[in-house]
Amino acid sequence: MTLTKGTPELCGGQAMRTAAQVMKLMRLFDQQTVLLACIFSTFAMTGLIWLIQLVQYPLFARVGRESFCDYEREHCHRITPLVLPLMATELASSLWLGFRPIAGLESMLMIGACLAVSLWVSTFLLQVPLHNRLCREFCEADHRRLVLSNWLRTAVWTVRSAMLLMVLGELIQLPV
Repeated sequence: MTLTKGTPELCGGQAMRTAAQVMKLMRLFDQQTVLLACIFSTFAMTGLIWLIQLVQYPLFARVGRESFCDYEREHCHRITPLVLPLMATELASSLWLGFRPIAGLESMLMIGACLAVSLWVSTFLLQVPLHNRLCREFCEADHRRLVLSNWLRTAVWTVRSAMLLMVLGELIQLPV
């Protein structure tokens, strides 16, 4: 198919290195491969964020104050290796597509790239600091802020998935 149609404290530096490595790899691929990587990583993150938002984060409130910090640290330790490669792949592929867009889809792909960047900004300015504080001490207000601020990321990932479905519809000429 030719594409021509119109533990949070641990992940700061690690995230940037991973994103840089993925960007280097992206130079070796064509548009189709990059689009598939973008679709896969975005859809995977969309499913994962909904699971975290509706299941994992609400259960944080039931862990209990005495065990919460250990539970939160374990959550961060287990979730980071799953989320980080997906987010890095999504960011790199979205930027690649935003700056080397498929003809006829330039605006949508640039908006998608901006949304991917906004996810990283939200993650590292809002969610990571909240996780860091919750690793030290359970605070109901911080837990509430984590759940509420994560709705923004949940919405953005959902919009990104819908946009990529529209891109696919355009490419295979299906009505969306």
